[in-house]
Amino acid sequence: MSDKSLDGLRVVSIAQYVPGPLAVARLVANGARVTKVEPPNGDPLEQLSKSWYAEMHRGVKVDRADLRSDDGREHLHSLLAEADLFITSHRPSSLARLSLDPGTLRGLFPSLRFVAIVGSLAEPELPGHDLTYQAEAGIIRDALPLTLVGDVMASERVVSETLMLLRRPLGSVAEVGLVESLAPMVAPLTHGVTAPGGVLGGALPAYDVFETTHGHVAVAALEAHFEKKLYAELRLPQKANLAPVMKTKSAAEWEEWGKERELPMVAVRTQL
Repeated sequence: MSDKSLDGLRVVSIAQYVPGPLAVARLVANGARVTKVEPPNGDPLEQLSKSWYAEMHRGVKVDRADLRSDDGREHLHSLLAEADLFITSHRPSSLARLSLDPGTLRGLFPSLRFVAIVGSLAEPELPGHDLTYQAEAGIIRDALPLTLVGDVMASERVVSETLMLLRRPLGSVAEVGLVESLAPMVAPLTHGVTAPGGVLGGALPAYDVFETTHGHVAVAALEAHFEKKLYAELRLPQKANLAPVMKTKSAAEWEEWGKERELPMVAVRTQL
């Protein structure tokens, strides 16, 4: 979205780390006015990555307050009194201790809509982060993931829930679980599509990642016409093993070769 369709939406967030700020960035990009209240020492995300923090908080008004103090809660309440939506990422027990749980806030601000980000809808009190949520979902093996899939997917769910909340009665509450947000990522594995040996997990000879003379190239000749054309251009029998011929050029050369023939072939990029 980038059409300023959320002009006039007033949001207050106390969500830290990645899912909340990433969702807030999407809301701001579409016209929402957001104030984020951070603890006195700031959001730990800023220490993890100053550049990413800055990117996600562009256009966000950032305040700092100790919500355990009367003054801090009074400041937050003054913001919530004028807000349409409140976003949190605390465990339910933490919100209750701060008197910021949906039940308490509904009595103070009946029209305030509420999105609560938790680790898991089934067990919202369990601590965790993206790594443990991906592990629970079964989408990592014995190495650290290349990106924060759970956090990113949860941020998208927060944006979606916000849009749906705006069509629900005032005071409505929505919960977003990081584990549950990973369900669309898990589905291809659950159905065996991308599992080892699955139809997109190595079973098709023209849908794979291949070593080249320099780097790796991804070949995705999934449709029959692409596969037929690929083998014809390579002068190989249909379904032949492509690994040996892929080692005759660099990944960049294969990408250019594929573009010239309108075939889906791309050199594998690394961000490091």
